[in-house]
Formats: sequence, C-alpha cells, structure tokens
Amino acid sequence: MYFEILGEILWAETIASGHSIRELRRLNRIYGKTTWRKRKGIAKIILTDGIVKLVELHWYEGHGKGRKEIKIKKYLE
Repeated sequence: MYFEILGEILWAETIASGHSIRELRRLNRIYGKTTWRKRKGIAKIILTDGIVKLVELHWYEGHGKGRKEIKIKKYLE
C-alpha cells in the first residue's frame, strides 16, 4: 500500500453485494468464501512522500475478513 489512512473513513456506503460484485469468484478464491460487499467512503490519507489528501476510497469487505484491497478512486482536493 502506498498510502496510510488518517482517522476514520466517513460516509461509507455499500455499492454492491453478493453476486453483483464482478470479482466475487476471485475474492472467494484468494481470501475465502464469505459474504462480500464492495464499499466506498471518503477519508484523509497520507502518501509516502508526506502529502495529505482527501480522497474517495473503494474496498471489498467480507464478514470476518475485514477490509481488503483498498484503492484510491478519486482525489477530492
């Protein structure tokens, strides 16, 4: 990961769940079978060069697995 999340993720919402997730087979194969949700939210992050940004993040969340594959989708500042 080339960034670190500062604080908490705000306005987190589910954008897909179950069979609506395109990557469902891959997620089950890599992390194990569970109830997966694709989520998005807004957070402040710090990049490896020390710059702090406000961004929109997307990630997969599985019951008992936690957040997986967090990625930056949009810089808001």
